[in-house]
Amino acid sequence: MVGDFDVLENDVRDLVAALEWQLFMGADETIADSPVDRYAATEERRRQRQTASPVQQQSAPPPSAPQNTAPPRPAMQAAHAPLGTAEAEAQGRSAAADCKSLDDLRAALEAFDGCDLKKTATQLVFGDGNPEADIMVIGEAPGGDEDRQGKPFVGVSGQLLDKMLSHIGLDRERFYITNTVYWRPPGNRKPNDGEFAVCRPFVDKHIELVNPKLLLLVGDKSVRGLAGAATGITRSRGRWYDVTVAGKTIPALATFHPAYLLRTPSAKRQAWQDMLTFQRRMREAGL
Repeated sequence: MVGDFDVLENDVRDLVAALEWQLFMGADETIADSPVDRYAATEERRRQRQTASPVQQQSAPPPSAPQNTAPPRPAMQAAHAPLGTAEAEAQGRSAAADCKSLDDLRAALEAFDGCDLKKTATQLVFGDGNPEADIMVIGEAPGGDEDRQGKPFVGVSGQLLDKMLSHIGLDRERFYITNTVYWRPPGNRKPNDGEFAVCRPFVDKHIELVNPKLLLLVGDKSVRGLAGAATGITRSRGRWYDVTVAGKTIPALATFHPAYLLRTPSAKRQAWQDMLTFQRRMREAGL
């Protein structure tokens, strides 16, 4: 009995380790109505090969037969070759420059294939709130809930952010919110520098079209990317930066991402200080 229990316990550990690995790789959602047994499918293909008729088996070339080593046609290579970061960024700048409205910008992003995140995400996560508001909030990247609903900050961390902002008199009728990238990174990781660079022209155009008077930058990637902060969020939070877009300089306050606050409740006191700092600036600007 003891031996059987040890085997069962080891099996459970292996299963848990496999699930943790899948989560780490970003496979944290099912996309079919029922699971697919890949092992059974492989076994079925092996069985079919073993039971193939002699004629079918003889039709296959012997191992020593020369194989076709001709390279694929250039046209096919070009069709599937991914864009480099510089090329994708240039295409993004060109597409964003032609946008005259938020609807144009959304359509340009829907048609843009230069960001690899689009390949693994469910849908575009564009923006939410009042596009005519004087306050714009910019986070890091969509998460799982955002990916499913197509709106930024709608999950648990978004609910916390809404609650924080409500205490200084802000709701989504009084601010507009988006992210530094428009598709969910696998496994809810932070976007890397290349992904941010590709999306940056669209983010700049997003800010230009909303034309806010104040920015709230939420999370390390938002602060480093848009404000050029040289230090991490724990040192940059609570500080004001200047973000210049289309010749206009906009004051921007750095603060913690609500996902960090959920993991580190002790930082909520500092985040509340940031909210009060932002509220004072709002009052000074007559907002």
